[in-house]
Amino acid sequence: MMKKYSMISKRVEDTNELALLLSNYMLAGMVVTLDGDLGAGKTTFSKALAQGLGVKAVVNSPTFTIIKEYEGQQMFLYHMDMYRMTLDEADELGLDDYFFGSGVCLIEWASVIQELLPADRLSLYIHVLDEQQRKIDITTTGSAFVHIGEQLKQLGAVEEDEA
Repeated sequence: MMKKYSMISKRVEDTNELALLLSNYMLAGMVVTLDGDLGAGKTTFSKALAQGLGVKAVVNSPTFTIIKEYEGQQMFLYHMDMYRMTLDEADELGLDDYFFGSGVCLIEWASVIQELLPADRLSLYIHVLDEQQRKIDITTTGSAFVHIGEQLKQLGAVEEDEA
């Protein structure tokens, strides 16, 4: 089961609000993917999601470390950046241990490892509209994520995209 949603973020605070809202629905073993142009706001979104999960540490892009683990209030956040990875390199990292582990996986540049990702996930693509505005496309795959999408729609945070 898959559904698509979107929202227009008119300012950074809108993106942060979406991430904070999503954090309320996160459970261990969930995978959230982030793609978009350079400078679109992937790390900004990541910082807000981490804040919502109760991470107290400073969150920044794991571009060179590839995977950073943060302890949140209820669970870990595994923040990954696949920008500089090849599919073969990523396959050697043992990502399944993270995907099906005791925390939430948040993967920037996830399209690089598309073939390795679990089928059930929440995928976000951030499009730059102008200096301030972004369009965030959200694809929910799997019943838990479709439920989250429906909750966001009911709250007026996103609109459902008609296929």
